[in-house]
Amino acid sequence: MGVNALRPNPVGFPCLNQVDLFRDLTPEEMMEFAAIAPRREFARGELLFNQSDPVESLFILSSGRVRVFRVSEDGKALTISILQPGAVFGEMALVGQRMYGNHAEALEHSEVCTLSSADVERFLLSDPRIAVRISHLLGERVADLETRLADVALRSLPARVAALLARMADPSAKTTLGGDYIIRLTHEQLAGLVGVTRESVSKVVAELAGQGVIRQRRGAIVITDLERLRAYANT
Repeated sequence: MGVNALRPNPVGFPCLNQVDLFRDLTPEEMMEFAAIAPRREFARGELLFNQSDPVESLFILSSGRVRVFRVSEDGKALTISILQPGAVFGEMALVGQRMYGNHAEALEHSEVCTLSSADVERFLLSDPRIAVRISHLLGERVADLETRLADVALRSLPARVAALLARMADPSAKTTLGGDYIIRLTHEQLAGLVGVTRESVSKVVAELAGQGVIRQRRGAIVITDLERLRAYANT
């Protein structure tokens, strides 16, 4: 089967199991939901959608990572977010999702489940358990955007980079050895998230590494001292 092909969800419903929105569904409800949410595969670098070809669908990221970004008139890319498995995203006015004008790119081989606007209205918004969690999810995204805007206005670039890395150090990023956190970001992706050039970010990353709070790895940044990184973010 080729990349970008549709296929039904296997037993276990991985798209549903990884998303907190659906934690109260019964096995029967999951089976019904999985039947209308086929999985699609995307190769690394493949676009799920772009600003010239928007889609009216809701995506559930089952595996891999997806970058949502916007391209300015002078060709510079600004990364809006980098999504991990379990993320829900897409152009869906019914649930307050607005992706028009953005691109979504698979950073590695990824699988997503898709829902049409009609299915969202029928299966998500009509269920109070899910509708309430959607409102909470949107509230969290607004709060995150406000935090990033405040960082741009009030923090220096080194503090901004440190703050972003610290926020990304959730338990899912923690390794089993040594208690370090692995953040899978290249310098270019990190630069897109804070809105500066890769060269500027590389200097900051080298400075943080020199102070022993992070280590650099190919395609990733390892946080070795989270408390010191948080303190650095507040300087």
